[in-house]
Amino acid sequence: MLDTRALLRLMAWLSPAFPIGGFAWSGGLERAVADGLVRKAPDLQAWLATLVRHGSLRNDAVLFAEAWRQAGDEGALKELAALGLALSGSSERFAETLSLGKAFVTAASAWPHPVLARLPEDLPFPVSVGAVAAGHGVPLSQALAAYLHAAFSQVVSAGIRLSVAGQAEGVAILAALEPLIEDVARAAGRSTLDDLGGAAIQAEIASLRHETQHSRLFRS
Repeated sequence: MLDTRALLRLMAWLSPAFPIGGFAWSGGLERAVADGLVRKAPDLQAWLATLVRHGSLRNDAVLFAEAWRQAGDEGALKELAALGLALSGSSERFAETLSLGKAFVTAASAWPHPVLARLPEDLPFPVSVGAVAAGHGVPLSQALAAYLHAAFSQVVSAGIRLSVAGQAEGVAILAALEPLIEDVARAAGRSTLDDLGGAAIQAEIASLRHETQHSRLFRS
């Protein structure tokens, strides 16, 4: 069970106010909007569902779960971090997950714990959060569900700023996707690194195309 202190820490780490700069990234959504792949709120919901079923967010969930399990093993965390960074399909995805991962560890040092010393200097975002959550005794199922919900919230926020959806529609998207978050978190909790992989080709292409986009709001 998630005790009160662990809950408070999880809420702080995954809050939009946590100083990791998540607001600056869209994960390729900006290019998808420019290319007409995402036009309205239902498209944004479908985009998120695809990412978490078949794309980068699914891999994030697998990496998160493995980092949670290996939080006490410095060597395993180093190898996992290298694998997670190597899975980045574009230079911007690499920069995004690396920037967020390093910033998260820096900010999380406000809660001192030996797990921080076991983490490599360069690591992807899901590995940093998964390991730190395990170190502080946050159960995997709750930590992973909260991580995915925060990732969805960030993409929805980007979609609102890109005028794909209004605020009420954004909240409705998050509500509608709750069962999917629960299902993916449960499956990822039983996953191994052999489950890594993806088929969200359009999302990967959008991320690559964003690198040459002339006018943009986001860094990815």
